[in-house]
Amino acid sequence: MIYILTGAIRTGKTTALLDWSSTRIDVDGLLCPDNEEGKRYFLKVKDKEVFELEVESNNEEVIEIGSFKFLKSAFKKAHEFLILIALETKDQYLIIDEIGKLELKNEGLHLSSEKLIPKHMHNANQHLILVVRDYLLEDVLKHYAISEYKIINKEALKRII
Repeated sequence: MIYILTGAIRTGKTTALLDWSSTRIDVDGLLCPDNEEGKRYFLKVKDKEVFELEVESNNEEVIEIGSFKFLKSAFKKAHEFLILIALETKDQYLIIDEIGKLELKNEGLHLSSEKLIPKHMHNANQHLILVVRDYLLEDVLKHYAISEYKIINKEALKRII
């Protein structure tokens, strides 16, 4: 089953997932919160490992979207992590935060999303939770040919078993 947590920008989707997953042992994946300086980073849900994503300068290869600069190496590491845990884990829920403009351009977390979405679409035992901004929802559904899914908001997230 695919759950799509959607809402407007900066409305607490990631924070809701952090809170929800903090009391569970059946969840893994990647969240993308902001640090104290307002820069995004990747957080592995289960082991709480953090790795840098957003940077100020072009000191490494970066992907730019708007005013944001993201490390290509971070997306590579994220992709490898997501694919590995999807193959090895028995966790019931896997989170990808988020599917957005980069993924619609086949960048960012596109590679792992492209592999994991079909694997979970008809799986009744393992679930994929995708974070998608409300205004990109239709484009994401079309881009990844997602035909079976359930839309949830922060309140509905609390009711997932």
